[in-house]
Amino acid sequence: PWILSQCSSVTEAKEKLGRMNLVGTTFNEYFPAAQLHWLIADKESAITVECMEDGLRVYDNPVGVMTNNPPFPTQMFLLNNYMGLSPRQPQNQFSDKLPLNTYSRGMGALGLPGSENESVSQFFHILGSVDQQRGCCEVAEGKYEITLYTSCCNADKGIYYYTTYENHQITAVDMHRENLDGSELAHYPLIQ
Repeated sequence: PWILSQCSSVTEAKEKLGRMNLVGTTFNEYFPAAQLHWLIADKESAITVECMEDGLRVYDNPVGVMTNNPPFPTQMFLLNNYMGLSPRQPQNQFSDKLPLNTYSRGMGALGLPGSENESVSQFFHILGSVDQQRGCCEVAEGKYEITLYTSCCNADKGIYYYTTYENHQITAVDMHRENLDGSELAHYPLIQ
């Protein structure tokens, strides 16, 4: 909310972040300070913001997508794993001594967790593969880290989509139904 209330572009956000001190205040005594990562985007560009041991890091994000750990430079490096993907059928590069043939359509995308552009439903299916479920990562006795929410935004239309841990139905908030020049923070109760 601090960035959103003061900045109308990624350029302005970068300038504000360069003068900000972010502290590691815990949510409550049972949970450690969250290792948060933020994506800040406008129609022209995106940045990823991460709190690291040596300070706040702001990265230009040419992909316009962000997930949590590992840190952003590692995520960008791991995109190298997908450079062989193609919408075309693959050629046998493994061995000219083996008669390997494609046996299905779309095999050029093998290894890609999803390939449909501009699909909100597909986005949530892809990110569902990395949801943190209750019971997998204990952070304190009987307390578990979970994926509280997953979200994406269509910046062209001003629509924010989200799901929550308790509700996987996709909910949409049309930000153009709000007074975007107002001085009050608009908020909506999460649909659980």
